Amino acid sequence: MKRTILATLILAVLAFADAPSTAAQPPPPPPIVQTPDLGTVFNDFVQGALNGSTAATPQENSRALATDDPFYLEPEWDHSAAPGTLLKAAKVEVNFMGVKPANVDAYRLMFVTTGIDGTTPALSTGIVLIPIDGKPASAKHVVSYQEANDSVGWYCHPSSQWTGGDPLDGASWSALGPLAMMFEKGYAVVISDVGNNADRSPHGVFAGKFAGHSELDAVRAAFHYTPAGLDPHAQVALFGIAGGGVGAGFAAEAQPTYAPELNVVSTVLEGMVVKPDNFMRVANGSVGSGFAFATLLGLEPWYPEMNIDSKLTPAGLAVANGFRTQCQMPAYFMMPFVPLQALFDTGRSPADEPAFQHAFQDNILGRSAPKSKVLITSCAGDDSPMSLVPAADSRDLADTYRAQGTDVTYQPSDCSIVHMLTNLYGWATDLCGMQTIEWLARSFD
Repeated sequence: MKRTILATLILAVLAFADAPSTAAQPPPPPPIVQTPDLGTVFNDFVQGALNGSTAATPQENSRALATDDPFYLEPEWDHSAAPGTLLKAAKVEVNFMGVKPANVDAYRLMFVTTGIDGTTPALSTGIVLIPIDGKPASAKHVVSYQEANDSVGWYCHPSSQWTGGDPLDGASWSALGPLAMMFEKGYAVVISDVGNNADRSPHGVFAGKFAGHSELDAVRAAFHYTPAGLDPHAQVALFGIAGGGVGAGFAAEAQPTYAPELNVVSTVLEGMVVKPDNFMRVANGSVGSGFAFATLLGLEPWYPEMNIDSKLTPAGLAVANGFRTQCQMPAYFMMPFVPLQALFDTGRSPADEPAFQHAFQDNILGRSAPKSKVLITSCAGDDSPMSLVPAADSRDLADTYRAQGTDVTYQPSDCSIVHMLTNLYGWATDLCGMQTIEWLARSFD
């Protein structure tokens, strides 16, 4: 006991002697990214929103689940209208799993955007979510968020998800944590549907250039909607995860020339597909087989030369037709470990199908340099069922952007099985991108 006390005194004297003679030193800089604690996610804003929430009535829930909302009927519109032109907007109530949280204003939008060539006119819908916190909307920063939206079908997209439709969609569930942290910081959030939510034709959600244009044009449309009160000169951050990370990456690359008037200061890219053919090779036959197959179907609307149906077996065609009308939950989760070549009559892996190569090549990230700062965070290694994107692809993208002059931070996540078993909270939280919010906050002035 005496030796323990003596050792403690010696250590204390040494620490005092080693301390600088000046006053207290400034605190060390915060880590680049850090897993948030539970209190940061379930913050004061979230508690207030839940405490003040009301339950949706059975009639409200039933109406939200219906697929005939007249808002999505496309009006006659001028096909020469500038991208970002607002065609219609409506104030709506946020409704998630029958709960209507307090202190959030929400607006649906329909706006003009463009296809993969940046000129072919197209329509998209989306939603704007603005926390009510005493700060005027005109003083808020804006986050353009592309969810992990992997749905090729209709009525599966964010403007439906956040107003009571498609309540089981994994994309919205994975967005709950990041949105909670963004709202606590007072950010307005704009989310594009990447197409008209109610369009029955398959959505081209995985065509990166289309998704990127839609993400930027959603912000333009939100700025044009005067009742929302946002400042068109507000600082903007792009945030995308998984399928949405592809769109956010292309949005960041296109913004300097496609939407130079937007004050985009930062971009967060989480778990995105950098090279589609590599993703196909890794995901094929894995837990993510269904999502890989959906990726093909989400490219085809903008790359019709893929002509997928002509290459499928009868079983493959049945799956494709189902996916084109379904949301990702539960459809895509019902094909784990299925070898995709079994669905094609050539027996060839889709990664090696000649007719798909143009689409794959046209969707490789890194062809242009984002002007904004960029944070790339993806699985650090290929050591988990969740590691569907080769870790080297994300590292290479960071190097490619840096070589072109972009300010890039690369901070991978530990997706390993060991981390999942020993720290499930940290593993899941990082997969949803919550560890990036403080970096995003520091990117704003």
